[in-house]
Amino acid sequence: MKKLLTAASLAALMAGPGLADPLKIGVITTLSGPAGYLGADARDGMLLALEMGEGKLGGVEVEFVVEDDGLNPGTGRQIAEKFLQDDGMKLLTGIIFSNVAGAAIPDIVDSGAIYVSPNAGPSNLAGAECHENYFVVSWQNDALHEAAGAAAKAKGHTKAVALAPNYQAGKDAIEGFKRMFGGEVTEIYTQLDQTDFASEMAQIRAAAPEVVFQFHPGGLGIAFLKQYAQSGLQGQIPMVLSEPSTDAVVLQAVGDAAIGITATAHWNRDFDNEANKAFVEAWVAKHGDRPITYYASQGYDTALLIASALEKTGGLDDIDAFRAALREADFDSVRGDFAFGANQHPVHDWYVLNIVAGEDGTPVAVTDSVILEDHGDSYAELCKM
Repeated sequence: MKKLLTAASLAALMAGPGLADPLKIGVITTLSGPAGYLGADARDGMLLALEMGEGKLGGVEVEFVVEDDGLNPGTGRQIAEKFLQDDGMKLLTGIIFSNVAGAAIPDIVDSGAIYVSPNAGPSNLAGAECHENYFVVSWQNDALHEAAGAAAKAKGHTKAVALAPNYQAGKDAIEGFKRMFGGEVTEIYTQLDQTDFASEMAQIRAAAPEVVFQFHPGGLGIAFLKQYAQSGLQGQIPMVLSEPSTDAVVLQAVGDAAIGITATAHWNRDFDNEANKAFVEAWVAKHGDRPITYYASQGYDTALLIASALEKTGGLDDIDAFRAALREADFDSVRGDFAFGANQHPVHDWYVLNIVAGEDGTPVAVTDSVILEDHGDSYAELCKM
């Protein structure tokens, strides 16, 4: 069967070999501050997929244009405006934090451009404010914490303290945990830049819960876990945590303070599928001993999703066709089965992980069992597209 030329591929042929400009994809992400490694890992996951494609995604030459939002919503919005208005980009990605997403994404999708999230998945954009140009590869914010709530309930706990920063993702985290936990929950909200949790340790001790859940990504989580151990609470009250609080960088940084924690995740390094084994092998070859985080896997999956759509459309000349190709999610995800729900957020499995001492004594996450199967999110029914 002859392959039909798309408008993009025809233009490239007319321009002559090697003369067509690469498709530019704007990456707005957090590269500085205590949480800077989150954005760096997501970016490097995308770049790894591009390198494995020899500079192409889906046969289309691509350039990722990366800018640091500094975890500042205003900066994120300014970068988006530059990408859209000055650079004429039609495809953006990269945002890590939901407060930045809330400032930038509405303008992006309303302009007619496509946004594909490798991380942030705030509840409002999953429900009533969903948009046909908005796709999330990682998770919906509540869903990853629903898995932790389900795991805590499965362990027989009925009384919990739940802590998270006082911003959209933190509120979604506690709501998600509560939704699946079903028991008594004391809520404590912290600050997004907080690193001293002495007051919170005292509040946990006074509440005397059966289990603690906390969502503090990046450097915040490292500080929290270290102080939890130093306060003596580690041996008294178990923790059940979602994956942002137990990524590989956090585990490496806190050492023994992480051992014994129960975690939940949609991906782990030990997943036994061909896509994941190829990703892990390529990451190790490229980055050596640098830990592989969830953020890296999500950046990689984001690039694979984009590649799957570009392979069918040849470019972004026909946004409707590209959008339809994205919806098909026709790629092999490192997490295994992957599909989009009605609101273009993932439907996939969630797993229980045990944090144990590895062969060298450092903590490592070992996959135990599925806790939620083919799980979507609680907002899809509110999305009318």
